[in-house]
Amino acid sequence: MNKKITATAALFGMIAIILGAFGAHALKKVLNPEQLMSFETGVRYQMYHAFFLFVLATQNDIVEKTKKNIYTLVVLGVLFFSGSIYLLSTMGITGINFKSIGFITPIGGLLLIVAWGLLGFSILKTRK
Repeated sequence: MNKKITATAALFGMIAIILGAFGAHALKKVLNPEQLMSFETGVRYQMYHAFFLFVLATQNDIVEKTKKNIYTLVVLGVLFFSGSIYLLSTMGITGINFKSIGFITPIGGLLLIVAWGLLGFSILKTRK
């Protein structure tokens, strides 16, 4: 499981850097400041959670089932939160109205919050 978590962390980090560079260079010319700031929020949270996954992979005292649940929460949370932000902030240039998926952004945020809580709880309940 640790290898899968680490690989996903690396992938999320790599994609965040690519999208961050894309936003800073290509999108800067076509998005308004509010849309660009929103896009950058998606990138920032994706990168935060890439680091989160690296930390998760180093936690050897967490039960494997719990680690898998945290991993799933983070992956879905990033896809829902950052993914929906990417789509919503670039609607003007894609020509596709993604407003109907706007409700998944807070769901993604909630999944990320639960993942952090579960990690913290799991670390606290570990006895050495």
